[in-house]
Amino acid sequence: MSPPQPLVDQFQRRITYLRLSVTDRCDLRCAYCMPERMTFLPKKEVLTLDEMHDLALGFMARGITKLRLTGGEPLVRRDMMDLVRALGRRIGNDEGHGHLQELTLTTNGTRLAEFADELRAAGVRRINVSLDTLDRATFARLTRRDSLPQVLEGMAAAKAAGLEVKINTVALKGINEHEIADIIAWAHGQGFGVTLIEVMPLGEVEEDRIDHYLPLMHVHDDLSRRWTLTPSAHRTGGPARYWDVAETGGRLGLITPLTNNFCEGCNRIRVTATGQLYACLGGNERVDLRAALRSDDPDRALAEALDTAMRIKPARHHFAIDERGAAPALARHMSMTGG
Repeated sequence: MSPPQPLVDQFQRRITYLRLSVTDRCDLRCAYCMPERMTFLPKKEVLTLDEMHDLALGFMARGITKLRLTGGEPLVRRDMMDLVRALGRRIGNDEGHGHLQELTLTTNGTRLAEFADELRAAGVRRINVSLDTLDRATFARLTRRDSLPQVLEGMAAAKAAGLEVKINTVALKGINEHEIADIIAWAHGQGFGVTLIEVMPLGEVEEDRIDHYLPLMHVHDDLSRRWTLTPSAHRTGGPARYWDVAETGGRLGLITPLTNNFCEGCNRIRVTATGQLYACLGGNERVDLRAALRSDDPDRALAEALDTAMRIKPARHHFAIDERGAAPALARHMSMTGG
């Protein structure tokens, strides 16, 4: 039998990075991400942790070397650490299923204090924490929960556990634009990296995103007047482009899905907690991996589904926020697809 073929799409992009959502549920309600009264998926529709493990092994056999666990908030899922430990054993370990070079996690940080040591012990070395403000009142307004102290405690615990922490900050006009420099300076002072992200038009929310869309080219220009920003060759496998900040001694990443499309170098696919593979965050092209896993011949069905995904992955997304009252680019929320 010939070995499984690497995942290469029709544009000859090699896919090596899987973002796997373990749940659509979250203990925060960020205003740009979801409505206050969010309807979550019935638990019976969500893959079991064993199915997620089998799915991850199938991806590794096809050349996936980096796996990021996302949500929703991944750490709210019961027994989540069982999956982390099982996947962590695949790091650098090739027993016919391929192997991982890196297992990472994106979290809102509310439960990091509880799990930081376990994550490190399981093989996680680097995490992303979503944090858009250091002001408690602004945090409560944005997330609709007064949880900033728990997030700060969680990041401190992650640092103490020896995890590399990178903060993801969505740049929001009129909300946090005045404190972006302060967030960067604080984070670099803690030894954390920072990546700024443009708000993405995914799912219906109560506010019009055009009111808070802040192009990062403007932020970069403002920061350049304050600090010395030097382009960096640093890459993590994701879409961010990095700058070294001379005055803080830290690194700043920018993710610009709206103002500077980065799709030509895309190496990523996303799988939802229900096993739907979305070939592009900004598209509706998908294949049903849950049906493949639960079929009579899951290995064959999964292989065929992944081949289909490579054929339908589009050249680029078409995100835009340029018209008041416009419907979101896609109806599904970010928490469903995986952050």
